[in-house]
Amino acid sequence: MDKLYARLGRVEVGDDYPVRVLGVINVSPESFYKGSVRVSAEEIAKTAVQQVEEGADIIDIGARSTAPYLETAIPIEEEIRRMVQAIKAVKEVVDVPISADTMYSRVAEEALKAGAEVVNDVSGLKEDPNMARVIADWGASLIASAREDQPSRGEPIERVCKALRKSLEIAEKAGVELEKVVIDPAIGFFRNTEWPWYVWDCKVLSNLEKLRELDRPICAGISRKSFIGFLIHRERPEDRLYGSLATTAIAVFKGVHVVRTHDVEPTVDAIKMAEYVRSPEKALSRS
Repeated sequence: MDKLYARLGRVEVGDDYPVRVLGVINVSPESFYKGSVRVSAEEIAKTAVQQVEEGADIIDIGARSTAPYLETAIPIEEEIRRMVQAIKAVKEVVDVPISADTMYSRVAEEALKAGAEVVNDVSGLKEDPNMARVIADWGASLIASAREDQPSRGEPIERVCKALRKSLEIAEKAGVELEKVVIDPAIGFFRNTEWPWYVWDCKVLSNLEKLRELDRPICAGISRKSFIGFLIHRERPEDRLYGSLATTAIAVFKGVHVVRTHDVEPTVDAIKMAEYVRSPEKALSRS
């Protein structure tokens, strides 16, 4: 099988590169993890500097919570306002690519105008029919998450692959450069299945290497998610760091190329150790 490769903005990702880190900055007070929320431009800028110093390769900005178990609706105009303010604040203090975490083409377009280089769409281009066109027109990079058009039955990883394959078809049809696309199995987002949601997430995590058949690098967003809290009996997201680090190490060992995290410094350490164990010669040649 060919080596996997993509570009997220200016950052190269894939089999020949270290695992890349997306540092999360949420500017949505509705977010499930209140410890990740930054509202003022000063707070946003300070966090961006800290995350880059700790090892973040890309800053991922979310202006609307996408937690599937919360009521988080806000007007598009408010999402745009939050997103653009945050992008401007980040660009003033660090020189790394910015990812806009949004499902909506209007928000994505304003984010790209403001200087974002990546769109992180948790719907996999399925929420907004104009999203793929906007990404193609701007020549932007894409992180496409798995979402089923219609709930089906079967093994979780097979259903995730099927959903992502459809997203890649949508992207290619719209003219998005596939070399700029990374896939995400959407851990934490599948709730209406015949599997308990925490079992689903564990099954996907334990089979991540099967996503390689889609020929795109893999991103995992695991940080402090509810399946971790359920399984280790930590109700508050604030108490899920250690579980997140363990889960991140497993994801890296299983082959992910990008990790999205609220906690950059400890996550970088977990990633490095998992890389060493997964491929000692390659990892040591980079150190």
